[in-house]
Formats: sequence, structure tokens, C-alpha cells
Amino acid sequence: MAAGRGRRPTARRSRERPRRAVAAGGGAALLLLLVAWSAARPYVLGAAVLAGLGVAGWWLWRTDRAVRGADRGWRQAEAVRAGHRTLAEIDTMSGTEFEELVAALCRRDGCTEVRRVGGSHDNGADVTGRLPDGRTMVVQCKRYAPRGAIASREVRDLLGARVHFGAEVAVFVTTTRFSRPSEAFVVKHGILAVHRDHLGLWNNGASLQSLLGVNGSGQGDRRHRTRWKKTYGT
Repeated sequence: MAAGRGRRPTARRSRERPRRAVAAGGGAALLLLLVAWSAARPYVLGAAVLAGLGVAGWWLWRTDRAVRGADRGWRQAEAVRAGHRTLAEIDTMSGTEFEELVAALCRRDGCTEVRRVGGSHDNGADVTGRLPDGRTMVVQCKRYAPRGAIASREVRDLLGARVHFGAEVAVFVTTTRFSRPSEAFVVKHGILAVHRDHLGLWNNGASLQSLLGVNGSGQGDRRHRTRWKKTYGT
């Protein structure tokens, strides 16, 4: 009996040896994993970052293509609609609608950052934006009856707006004509005067920049003005 009791601790130690070996092996494996992770972590993180950037770049590219496609479609549709407007239809617009029309024509011609700012405190500007060549512009819109005329004081207000907004180009768009003094004023101060005849051209597809080359002209000779007076009762 005494001999049997003496062998039990030895048997327990024999059973514990494999457990210790497994624990030691597990610890060694864990240590190796930690060492391997420490060495590989920068590469794994770098690969993850590159993958994230790739996905983000692909998403931005797809989004840009979709936006550009929608913008081209919108511009084409707007150009078609603009060509179907008549000056008689424009004459029936409210002041706000006319400002929106002018802003839409600017966008159609490739102007960017176009914004309608007309209102009671517009500081002499109804539309602001940038021409396709990057120059900033300020636009004053006046939807008057065709029998009227733009007075010099109104174009002087636009000159002040150009200074206030720091714009490089000032544009005055109207559904009527400019008086002789106001026409001379806009030419002298480099204001683009879009009178009724030029508005008709712009509405029918001529670009805003093409009108820069004919600024101060187009209101016709004496016979043209006589026909204008007969037509509109001025």
C-alpha cells in the first residue's frame, strides 16, 4: 500500500508534462504571431490605405462622370428650350423670371458660379458669376416694355455694382433699347450692353462672349430706329 501511494505524485507529474508543453507551445506561437504582426503591420495598414484610396478614387471618378453627363444633358436641354422662347414671351415675364432666364443663358454658355442675387438689397446686381475664361462678372437685368429706354443713371448704377463686387466684366441686359447718352456711357466704360436685338440673338443661340465683339452696335441707323418707334410706339 505504501509503495502504491508513493507512485501517485509521479503519475500526476507525468500527466502535467504534456499540458505544460502545450501551454509553452501556445505561448511561443502567440509570441511569434505578435512578432510577425509587429513586422507586417505597416505593410498591412499600407495595403488597406491604398485599397481605401483606390475605392474612393473610383467612386469620385464615377460620380464626376455622372455629374458631367447630367450637366451636359441639362445644358443641351436648356439650349433647346431657350431657342423656343420668343421675345414676346420674355416680355410677359416677371422681373424675377427674367433674371432667372438671364442666369440660365449664362450657364448655357459655360459660365460658372452663376447665382441670382437680385432683390431689394442687391447692390445694383441681379446675377453674378464667372465667364468661361474665368473673369468675374456682374449682371444687371431690366425687363421693361419695348417702348421704353434705359437711362444713363441706370447704367451708372451698374458701374458702381462692378466696383462693389470687384467684378472684371459688367453686363446690362434689357428687353428694350439704350438711350443715346446711356449707349455712349456703356461703350466708354466697357460695360456690355445687351439691348433687345442682341437679347434676341443671345436667346436664339449666340454666345454671351460673341456679343462682346459687337458691344455698342446693333441699335441700328435712323431708319431702324424709325421702324422701332412705329413697332413699339416710342
